[in-house]
This record gives sequence, structure tokens and C-alpha cells, in this order.
Amino acid sequence: MHPPSPNQLLSSLVALCALTGAAHASDDDSSSPSPSPSTTTTTTSTVTPCVATSTNGAFYDLRPDIAVIPEKDVKLARGTHTKDYLARGYDYGYNITLNICAPVVKGVEDVVGLTSEGWSKVGAWYEKGGKVYSLGQESGALTPRGRKLVLQYTGGSPCEDKDDKRKRSSGVHQGAAYSKYSDGEDEDRDDDQTDSDSDKKNSNTSKEKIRRKSATISFLCDRSPDNPTAVSFVGTDPDECSYFFEVRSQHACAGAEPHKPGSVGPGGVFAIIFFIALAVYVIGGIFYQRTVVKQRGWRQLPNYTLWAGIWSFLKVWSAISSWFGSSGRVRDRKAMGMV
Repeated sequence: MHPPSPNQLLSSLVALCALTGAAHASDDDSSSPSPSPSTTTTTTSTVTPCVATSTNGAFYDLRPDIAVIPEKDVKLARGTHTKDYLARGYDYGYNITLNICAPVVKGVEDVVGLTSEGWSKVGAWYEKGGKVYSLGQESGALTPRGRKLVLQYTGGSPCEDKDDKRKRSSGVHQGAAYSKYSDGEDEDRDDDQTDSDSDKKNSNTSKEKIRRKSATISFLCDRSPDNPTAVSFVGTDPDECSYFFEVRSQHACAGAEPHKPGSVGPGGVFAIIFFIALAVYVIGGIFYQRTVVKQRGWRQLPNYTLWAGIWSFLKVWSAISSWFGSSGRVRDRKAMGMV
């Protein structure tokens, strides 16, 4: 059997590279669904809760910090949280219970300003004066901002009105003063003032929406594996409407994004680079040997002397191995005959 000619070898190599590229392209097309005409193609079409990727490629996964309800006969992973996080309020007079990217494990009822359907979605709450107040519905939308992660809960209990606070804190209205008017003028003035105040109140109520409590959680990286995830209460605004928390966790540290199914892994990238380099080496070498050096036949191959030496070594090694194998079988047959 004669070895293939250089032209046949070159054609086979080009065909192999073409088939490899076509197979890789078909895998990518089959793994990625085709977008429908009615939807826009964006990179955030499917968002995994409590997972985020920053613009510089940093990957964050806070799912191990989520407190879950333990199920019966189900073994949880080591380090899984089964209780809500407690943030001490200190001088505020109450503590705050919250969960990360999920509703609180300990259910709440009779939440101020929420219907019964919203009780099961409360992500943070506190109790004051025998009443339960929500700081927002749970959310898994992490937002990377620089080296920090931010998680926001919105849609909590209604915020307390400033005017109501002032009225309770002050026994006398600030605008109350003695005026030197007659009784009739006083009555007319009071009626006009009442009508104007009611009109303003109704117009403001119709225009302004109800402000609700919210919680902003900032995550900081803590690389110590021995330190558990800790939540601390930073403070709130003067209206006690927006609450701010800080969480230190080892899962808030940036990491490498895991390999996604359907995408090219490290092995695939290495294989593509290898075949491209091999094709450039063979095709470029043959072109140089044929056009510049004027070689023909097998001598068109780049580094022909090296590859010919390797081929001769393999032939000699194969002959020696076959000879030792045949001589060993002859000795075995003779030994068996003597027995």
C-alpha cells in the first residue's frame, strides 16, 4: 500500500479543519435558541436570582447565604442557613429580621398596610408597639456597583406622614395665633381657610402616591471562611422610610463564572487553536517549500527531514517489537512441547 501524496494529505487536512469548524458552529446554533421576532435579544433575558455579573466580568453568587426552610427527610448541604438573619437596632428600640433574596423563613401575619397575599413575600420586617411593619417584598435582583453588591427590597408598609409626626410631637399648631377680627369675620375666615385646606389636601392626596418602606442591603467581601455571614443595621432616614443594612459574607467576593452548557469550554478553545495552528503550519510550509525552495513530492512538507526520521524510527521500533513478540511465542511453543 503506497502512502498518500502530499496533495492528498493537504486536501484531507483542509477538509478536516472545515468539518471541525462546521461541527462547532452547529453545536452553538443548536445550544442557543433562536429569538422570536417579538422579543428583543438582551444578555439579561433570563436572570438567576441572587446571582450577578459585573461589567468587568466579576461573578457573584449569594445563593448559599439564602435561609431556607428545612424539609423533612432532606439532607441540607453543609453551611446552609435555616434561620432568618437578625439585625440589632440598638438605639432605635427594635430589632429587624430579614432574609437574603428570599422571603423570611419565619412567616409574619397582620402586616401593617399589606394584604394577606403580600405577607408570604415579606423579605424584612420589624415589630414596634405590637404591630408588624414590612421593609419590602423579597427580591433576587443583585446590582454590582464597583466592588460592592446592592440588593433592594421595596413595597413595604406605608411610611408615616411628616405632618402626622409633627402634629403628635406638637400640641399647638404652629400657625395658631391671636387675630384682631370681629366674630363674623373670624367665622368667614375660618370657613374659607377650611375649604382651601380641604381642597389642597384632596388635590395632594390624588396627586401623590403612598410612600412605602424599603430596605437597601450592601454586601461586602469577607474572605475568612471561619466567619459566618453577618448582617448589621446601618440606619434609616429621618422619616424611617428607607432602611440601610450591611452584610459581610465570603460569597460576596468576586469569582470566575462557571462554564455554561452550550458555550465553548477550555478544552474546546485549545482544540480550535491547535487545529488552526496545525493548518497554518502545514499549508504555509508546503507553500514555502513548493514556491521558494522548489521542492516536489514528500519534500514539500515542512521539516521533512525531521518527520522522515521520526517515521523511520517508528518503523524500526515496530519491527523490533514484532520480532521479540514472535521469538517469545516460539519459545513458549518449544517449552510446551518439551512438557
